[in-house]
Order: sequence, then structure tokens, then C-alpha cells
Amino acid sequence: MSQTASYPLHGVRVLEFGQIAAGPFAGSIMADMGADVVKVERPDGGDGMRSWPPLSQNASGDVFSENFASLNRNKRSITANLKDPADVKRLKQLASVCDIVIENFRPGVLKRLGLGYDALAAVNEKLIYCSISGYGQTGPYAGKGAFDVTVQGMSGLMSVTGEPEGNPVKCGVPVGDFCAGLYAGYTVMAKLLQVRETGRGGYIDCSMLGSLIGVAALQTSEYFGSGALPQALGSAHPRNAPYRAFKASDDYFIIAAGNDKLWAEVADAVGMPELVSDERFTTQPLRAANQEAMLHLLQPAFESKTAAYWLQEMDSRGVPCSPINNYAEILTNEHIAHQQLVRPLRLPNGVETKTTAYPVVMQDYEFTIYREPPELGAHNDDILQEWTAAEPGDQNP
Repeated sequence: MSQTASYPLHGVRVLEFGQIAAGPFAGSIMADMGADVVKVERPDGGDGMRSWPPLSQNASGDVFSENFASLNRNKRSITANLKDPADVKRLKQLASVCDIVIENFRPGVLKRLGLGYDALAAVNEKLIYCSISGYGQTGPYAGKGAFDVTVQGMSGLMSVTGEPEGNPVKCGVPVGDFCAGLYAGYTVMAKLLQVRETGRGGYIDCSMLGSLIGVAALQTSEYFGSGALPQALGSAHPRNAPYRAFKASDDYFIIAAGNDKLWAEVADAVGMPELVSDERFTTQPLRAANQEAMLHLLQPAFESKTAAYWLQEMDSRGVPCSPINNYAEILTNEHIAHQQLVRPLRLPNGVETKTTAYPVVMQDYEFTIYREPPELGAHNDDILQEWTAAEPGDQNP
């Protein structure tokens, strides 16, 4: 029996024409849920992320990218020259028996190569075909090149990121790529349910730009409701205070006192309970509007003691708070260990490393790494035979 037999997506077949991040991340979500995700890569080097550092080396000098491994565990890899008619024919055979195609080429590229939605739907009416791109498949920007940072800038996200009056700052993680991957994965799963009801597949057009606008619901509604442009506020919040990073005597820490009761606890903790009745701070909207004045009152008190002191004090009062961890600190944290969010991972070259687990707990599902990230083309001899010879759900990992 397959290791994924009890997984939610066991038996679901996915062809992933994915490069770098957005497409591969969508594919990785499905692979972690048990889908048989087959990554289609060019023979001359494969996915460009295979060359991204860190490159972990074994004793023989063989290297493998840990960036690539993080998005491609639990998948298989085949190579294909998309300009070779024989390879395109084989890919169409695979598409005829798979459930989902994910691709994040520039709009129109796969269509020109005979692998667009219309061509593949002609051999598989149940096929779900999801294209992920920077700006979508149609419209004035459809042909425009896109990387995460350019779409962050285009979307408005960078206008609310960083310090007031500071230089433009992108989010420290590639949210354009990963939000698009999440939207794509969610939409594909919704379509999969519909296919099981109707027997008809369909096309999904998922853009990074649209995804970043989608997750900016609070900022866009602020603009629609008031006409005022949302602003960069550093760690502060436009509608809550105190809700930001403060500097203690040795380090920064964060508190988020988002209601009257929590504000009273903060004021009492710093020895200034009279601030609760200060007319500038009596309601949440007033505290947000006057948060700079509040900052000047609270900051000297916070600088009198260490961040550890204030974190313990706020925790004892039930005020949400946190340190500002780096990744070494959070990945070795006791809570992360309890949730088993860091797992061992063996690379194809034998190097033992670590990766993060699928982060959502679900009844009757336990995340495992049932396939190590694949060498380029490692499954060229397996996939066509398995997929065309066996019934869906019978494939072995």
C-alpha cells in the first residue's frame, strides 16, 4: 500500500511546470497532502532554483540546493524538451490521465508550445489547468515580466511596508510568490470538488498581483472607506495602540494591547495608571490617533528594564507580546519543537539536513516526508508507464 493512502489527496495526479517559487510552492502543498506531483523540468539544468544556495555538498563533492529541496520534497521529476514534438506528445499522454496541471511560465508560452489549456483539455475534459503569473493572462500588463519584488511594488504593498518617510522596503519573505501559490492551491482544490460533481474541468488564472491585493483587504477597505492612503508605519498599527515594537534597555520587544482592558494593564505595568483616563487615550480610535504621543510617554519607562523583564511582565498580565526572533531562535524554540514544525530531511546526495513541516494540523493526517526532493529527471523511466498503465490511486511512491 502507498505511504500516502490515508492522505487527503491520495490518488490525485499533478503535472507541475513550475519554476522558482510560485508554481513549485502550489505543487508542494498538494504533494504534502499526498498528491502524486510530477515536476516537468528542462533537461539542461531543470528548475533554476536547483542552482540557488545554500548548496549542501557530500563527501564526493556532489551538491544539492536546500532552497530547491524546501519547495520540492515529496515530488518526482521528469525532464522534457518542450520544443521537441516527441516530448510534447509524451506530456500530452500524461495530461490525458492526470487531474491537475500547474504552470507559472509567462502567459502564452505553453500555449505556443502546444501545451496550453485548450490542447490539453481536448485530451482530458476533467483536467484542471492552473496558470500562475505576475499579472494574469489578459490585460495591459499580461506580457510584463514579473518577480516578487516588482509585484510587491506594483501591488501597493511596499507603500505600507517599512518606516514612515523611509526608503522603499520589500517584505522579507517573497509574499507575492507564496500568496499566489496559496491562492492557486486553494482554488484548485475548490475546482477539484466541482469536477467530481460535474465531470468537467476548467481553467484557473491566478496572478501574483491579484493575490497581493486580495490579502490587503484591510488596507484597501481603509482607502475605499475614507479616501485616505494607508501609510507605512514601521511596526505600528493604524487602528490600534499600543501595538508596536518598543525598545527596552537591551533589545526591542513587541506588545499588542488591542482593547481597553489590555491598555489598562500596560499603563499599570509601567507605573502610569493615570494614562487610562487621559482624554487622548480613553478609546481605541483615540489611542491609535495619538499613538506618537503615547510612544513618547511609554518609551522612557520601557528603556528602564530589559526586554526579558517586560516580556515576563506582559505575559503575567495577559498582554500579547513577543521578542523579535531571528530564524535561529524561532526554529529552535520549544513551542516549534512541540508542534514538530522542524523535521529531518535527507537530500539525494545523502546530506542530512532539516526542513519545515506542513504547518496545519488536521485530524487523520500526519505530515511525513515520503519522498526526498528529486534529482533532475530521476523519474523519467517511471511516470509514463505508471500513469498510463495503472488506475489512479494505484501508483506507489
